[in-house]
Amino acid sequence: MDIPTLTGRQIKYIRSMLDLSQAELAARIGVSQPTVYRMELDPNRAHQTIPILKVRALADENLIHVPDHAAFTARPLDLGVKSASEFTALHSAANWSPSSWRDKPIQQVPSYPDPQALADVEERLKSWPPLVFAGEARALKKALGEVAEGNGFMLQGGDCAESFVEHGADNIRDFFRVFLQMAVVLTFAGSQPVVKVGRIAGQFAKPRSSDNETRDGVTLPSYRGDIINGIGFDSASRIPDPNRQEMAYRQSAATLNLMRAFAQGGYASLDNVHRWMLGFVSDSPQKNRYEALAARITETMEFMRAVGITAQTHEGLRETDLYTSHEALLLGYEEALTRVDSTTGDWYATSGHMIWIGDRTRQEDHAHVEFCRGIKNPIGLKCGPSLEPDGLIRLADALNPENESGRLTLITRYGADKIGDHLPKLVRAIEREGRSVVWSCDPMHGNTITANGFKTRPFERVLREVTGFFDIHRAEGTHPGGIHIEMTGKNVTECMGGARAISADHLGDQYDTVCDPRLNAEQALELAFLTAELLKKGRPEPAQRQAAE
Repeated sequence: MDIPTLTGRQIKYIRSMLDLSQAELAARIGVSQPTVYRMELDPNRAHQTIPILKVRALADENLIHVPDHAAFTARPLDLGVKSASEFTALHSAANWSPSSWRDKPIQQVPSYPDPQALADVEERLKSWPPLVFAGEARALKKALGEVAEGNGFMLQGGDCAESFVEHGADNIRDFFRVFLQMAVVLTFAGSQPVVKVGRIAGQFAKPRSSDNETRDGVTLPSYRGDIINGIGFDSASRIPDPNRQEMAYRQSAATLNLMRAFAQGGYASLDNVHRWMLGFVSDSPQKNRYEALAARITETMEFMRAVGITAQTHEGLRETDLYTSHEALLLGYEEALTRVDSTTGDWYATSGHMIWIGDRTRQEDHAHVEFCRGIKNPIGLKCGPSLEPDGLIRLADALNPENESGRLTLITRYGADKIGDHLPKLVRAIEREGRSVVWSCDPMHGNTITANGFKTRPFERVLREVTGFFDIHRAEGTHPGGIHIEMTGKNVTECMGGARAISADHLGDQYDTVCDPRLNAEQALELAFLTAELLKKGRPEPAQRQAAE
């Protein structure tokens, strides 16, 4: 089939001659409106796709003579288009700067009583060293690019909101240990690399459903995370304090320093991680279910040692890469830590390797999308039930206009009972538009309930949403690329269920979270084993893989 080539200018010319809006043209050729947006976005780019064939057929059917592209560039033509799109101007890279978000509407912003004090803190932060480096962010983007192509899996997890009070070496170590155990289980089951991304060293700000909280007739500003205000229910604690940003920076730096030592100093040795995991399996009520996988990992490691592959001889067995991520909610802090990479001239947010836009702040013409579209880090986008396919495509065009593999991760959060109603139509839209994304499942936020006066998340619902996520992607022929969970390395009692069957009556035993309920260490590792079963189910058997090769 001979498919013609049309540039953005030629497409717009045809649409003008047909007297059609972009939405009307999209309907005529059977694509979404964002597809027409994207085709017209660059007037000089030549497209050769099935939609172009349909546009050309419309022109021929209506006897429209389409000038050569050179005719447009030699003397621009007045196309007289009725519905001039603001999309190009809105998302032009030429009009972006780290501070351009300040000219946009913004949601979830705290009200600081002293704007000058806030400006002074942000100015100081601009001179402080970066927390992460551009090269590390590029390495993560490359790894996520492999996940987007179906050649890996992303494990993203950590605290719902980091706390100044709970910060300590033991808590960081316990998180790191459980996270590595989860990664080993997933790596072995999927026979693919697992990209490890922690919600750590920066996850201090939280969006809230209301600006204020009322208790016993007293109304105060809502707690928005330790980087903004305190959790204590008194006026002094709840007043947003810009100096907290400096404390958040220092805690992030200390956390990163210790994690890098753990990752590169031998603590992350595969021998250690497997030994920790065996301890979990032997103590678990689900021991019989997990023993088979643990035994296979043991056999593999014994074989490797027998042929001379050990942690002493291969650094890949004693070291690991662990990246950081957080929600980019407090944009003044993010701007202050955004720097130009000296090797490429690109802007990077150096507050973390990956940052994401929350479900409450993903308005395409608002501040958070404006800020994130201009930095080169990998970007996550939370996708809740209110996000429609056309809106998702417009956000993808804004955040990843070059369709760069590994740039955009879509983190879906629906709830176990809603995922089947919402995820398939987004998956189909992304596939139809040819977008490169990592699909990740957040099974936490849509499954929050209240029991005995505590916010909690039933483990059964968490697992059911993960299972639904895998089933939908397998049915659509797409890659279930990761999970995104709120967890801790401590044995808290915040989520009901799991192998030890935490009940509503036990939630108060050790309910330590400052915001949302987290999986404890045992529940997190149990989820890894159950996810591993889903990964293995979708993995071709060795004979099938050999035949495919």
